[in-house]
Amino acid sequence: MSHRRVNKRTGAIAGASVAVLGAAAILLPNANASSDRTPSPRSMTLQQAARLGSTLATDLGEDAAGWYFDGSEDRLVVNVLDKQAAQEVRERGGVARIVENSTAELKSVTRTLSTKASVPGTAWSIDPRTNKVAVVADSTVTGAKMARLNRATDPLSGMVSVRKVAGAFKPFAAGDAAGVDGGDAIFGGGVRCSLGFNVTVDGAPGFLTAGHCGNAAKTWTADQAGNTALGSVVDSKFPVSDFSLVKYDDAKTAASSTVDLKDGNTQEITEAAEASVGMKVQRSGSTTGLRDGTVTGLNATVNYGNGDIVNGLIQTDVCAEPGDSGGSMFSGKSAVGLTSGGSGDCKQGGVTFFQPVTTALQALGAEIGNGNGGGADAGGADDGGADAGGADDGGADAGGADDGGAAAGGAAGGADDGGAAAGGADVGGAAAGGADDGGADAGGAAVGGADAGGAAVGGADAGGADDGGADAGGADYGGADAAGAAASGGSADHNGAGQG
Repeated sequence: MSHRRVNKRTGAIAGASVAVLGAAAILLPNANASSDRTPSPRSMTLQQAARLGSTLATDLGEDAAGWYFDGSEDRLVVNVLDKQAAQEVRERGGVARIVENSTAELKSVTRTLSTKASVPGTAWSIDPRTNKVAVVADSTVTGAKMARLNRATDPLSGMVSVRKVAGAFKPFAAGDAAGVDGGDAIFGGGVRCSLGFNVTVDGAPGFLTAGHCGNAAKTWTADQAGNTALGSVVDSKFPVSDFSLVKYDDAKTAASSTVDLKDGNTQEITEAAEASVGMKVQRSGSTTGLRDGTVTGLNATVNYGNGDIVNGLIQTDVCAEPGDSGGSMFSGKSAVGLTSGGSGDCKQGGVTFFQPVTTALQALGAEIGNGNGGGADAGGADDGGADAGGADDGGADAGGADDGGAAAGGAAGGADDGGAAAGGADVGGAAAGGADDGGADAGGAAVGGADAGGAAVGGADAGGADDGGADAGGADYGGADAAGAAASGGSADHNGAGQG
């Protein structure tokens, strides 16, 4: 696939030959010596990579096709479409990869998937590491559903990868919820979830947890018997997004900005940060305690079944189980995500999705730590990552770039291409506030529309239209979830399902 386009920076047409006219052209010795040298890539922190990636994404414009942080080498890797852009990346300390697929082309793929592959038990996002749209199908995607997915992806060879994972995608709430730290158990309406992060809203203390938990109960306690009241839900979003705000009943509650590490210690949280592909993270939850892993995708769309489609999520390889829903995902002192759901467990592993914290804070007008709420990029924007300022094309990063993501600190309706990572989005990254196409962006893609790197399953097929209704993937959510029941002492979770 060739990319013939006008370079916005020079006005030259990429790929065109240039004829040198004149009979007396003289080449001066060593005149081009500097271009013969290939600068060595520079080692940098995730934060430094975020800043440079954002700047390069802005400067290169359409010639950039996403970027990510290679933590094994401490390098910024930038996808580009031509040699001139590659040279500029190298001269500024990054590793350049000339790739085949442009961000615009990958965005088009996500739009196609939104309309042709709205299958419960599937998820997708633009992956800057492979320069493809990565589609994940859980164990419930078989028969007619798998055939439908194949019909949509087969014509997109070279631009899409499809893989199967064990288990079924479901929100991770358990059926039975004290602490005031992130990751501690909270109980409401027969459901157990986990506290995400303590926040303040207009000076009043509260905490964040998952939206499907907030939908399940309006009041929450620190013990299963309901003797130690915590607070009441004042706002809850699920599906499309997955976060809720609970305000403490006692306005004098000292809501510490810490996460329970499950070993007698806590981690102080001072800011909120965007995720980035390659970011190392930890998750604390009331069922499986402290677990760690890596961010593998941004601005993901996941179809939990029963019409519950959530957009703009962070995809990871961190394990989780029912009861961990709402729990905190963090990187050092930075709050990054709230546990939403996924597949598998902490014995066999799995894929887990998280609601970006920055999106929730912005939507709620809440602050975390010392007032650093809206969208710090302490994590470093990433490939396709969006910046907290909201660029678009596939992702602006922490400075407004536009390659793969929309700024989570700032876009809610801003960035469009695949997501955002102010602090860490990546191509197709998670737009804390921004997908486009189809209209809705905030949080990622719109159910029924946006593509944002993982677009909104174009118009929800009601959780399983192709199966005549609820599919096996939705069974966990609306039906009985043995894993959830077991984790919660046998009681059914959220609507009898393993939500949370």
